[in-house]
Amino acid sequence: MATPVLCHDVHDAQSDAFAAENDLHRRSVAKDRKISLGANSLGEDGGRNSADDLLEAMGYKAELLRSRSTLQVAFMSFVLASIPYGLATTLYYPLVGGGPVDIIWGWVTVSLIILCVAASLGEITSVYPTSGGVYYQTFMLAAPSYRLIMSWICGWAFVVGNITITLAVNFGTTLFFAACINVFETEPEVGIFEAKPYQIYLIFLAITLLCNAVSALGNKWLPYLDTFAVFWTFAGLICIVVCVLAIAKNGRHDAAYVFGEFDPSNSGWVPGWSFCVGLLHAAYATSSTGMIISMCEEVQQPATQVPKAMVATIVLNTIAGLIFLIPLVFVMPNQADLAALVSAQPTPVIIKSAIGSSGGTIALLLPLLVLALFCGIGCTTASSRCTWAFARDGAIPGSKWWKQINPKLDVPLNAMMMIMVVELVLGLIYFGSSAAFNAFSGVGVICLTLSYACPILINLITGRKQVAAGNFFLGKLGYFCNIVAVSWSALALPLFCMPTAIPVVPEYMNYASVVFFAFFVVATAWYFVWGKKNYQGPPTHEDAVLEARRASVISQEGKRHY
Repeated sequence: MATPVLCHDVHDAQSDAFAAENDLHRRSVAKDRKISLGANSLGEDGGRNSADDLLEAMGYKAELLRSRSTLQVAFMSFVLASIPYGLATTLYYPLVGGGPVDIIWGWVTVSLIILCVAASLGEITSVYPTSGGVYYQTFMLAAPSYRLIMSWICGWAFVVGNITITLAVNFGTTLFFAACINVFETEPEVGIFEAKPYQIYLIFLAITLLCNAVSALGNKWLPYLDTFAVFWTFAGLICIVVCVLAIAKNGRHDAAYVFGEFDPSNSGWVPGWSFCVGLLHAAYATSSTGMIISMCEEVQQPATQVPKAMVATIVLNTIAGLIFLIPLVFVMPNQADLAALVSAQPTPVIIKSAIGSSGGTIALLLPLLVLALFCGIGCTTASSRCTWAFARDGAIPGSKWWKQINPKLDVPLNAMMMIMVVELVLGLIYFGSSAAFNAFSGVGVICLTLSYACPILINLITGRKQVAAGNFFLGKLGYFCNIVAVSWSALALPLFCMPTAIPVVPEYMNYASVVFFAFFVVATAWYFVWGKKNYQGPPTHEDAVLEARRASVISQEGKRHY
């Protein structure tokens, strides 16, 4: 058998015309610098060169500054979930679904499931650490006969999921802010802020613009902002827990109520299904698990740091979530009254009921509002990176614009602005349905769950052979994690298209399925118009030399860090 030779163009199957037009990010070993396969040749900036070597061995050139350490990438992963903010804005779902049992045990159940998802993705990311994330991983793990269509589906689901979850975060912040203002109401359900649709949209517009401005203009400061956000979160969390439990103006429930009360009567669903629909609360808060993979090309040692960060963050989030939720349930007012709130934001009402003071309530809600902005900035950053990565392989209409990196800001500014416009357009749905947030959060969870499932399922089907060489290989435990992750995905996809309660009226319908279908139509149409003829996936394909170099570099990196 002839020894494979590294060609100047590794895309033999792709047309030269398309490659020239789109300037796909490939390199030969003769360009810029030679690939260093030995740890001793990494130089003073050895960590970063090693990561860049690995990226180059996978067919891309390094275009973003690797500025994040292990702790900083873990902090960003924590901020993307933003516990307790993520749980505060969606507390309405488990309240309607079943009350205390759905809130507490639903959170524990989903957290354990997502831990399996994080571990499964960590195994794969340790072998294929690029900003393309699950899309690139799906392509590399799949057999040649179906890798193109699977990576196309996964890539679009990942991009759509990133965009809609970012939209949901910013829109959720808007609704939460409006509910916080109304803690100054003079009597129940008579707020000082009417929150008409145009007012909500204008606040959403301002928050979206702010998050994009900070993400674009302050990129080099974002790791420090994430670090500050972690300490801010726990400081605020301590204040909320201590004050709520110590004051408890209207008394406290007993432990039997907090950990054992289940009342699905507010949803109209049968008890078991009602509990499951309420899991959107926990699923939304943990949906960002794989988004951190999009930051791989800004991390110093992505093959080891990102898997660690994903798993560690889930453990930390689970603990922080319980610390936040349990005290709230202890002082929770009547469940039916909370389920009937027009704002669908019970957290401010619960805290005010316990504190008894509007001023004190706002003081305790302020940390959550600030954390909400941190979360929006983090999601904006991650979504721009994943869109840019997918565009550089020509899979998005107008890729030649969206794959550009702004040299002054060191960010994919065009992709970021495109995402912002899409979010603002989708936000207009609120004028037609007050349940628009359900659609945004639901479709975000659905798409991200689908995108995570693609590489995990393929990895499981192919016998997990490729991840065995990685630095985060879990052995037999990995099989269990993979099966749990895939099973969860099969349940989550139809589950989160369901309305929170029945019977359903148009203004309270969950339009997640409609938004998901619209994106699906766009992706499918683009595939048959352009993708079927031209799309070739990431620039690695069957080139044995590139694959050998990737394996060698990741092996050397593992020896340096373990």
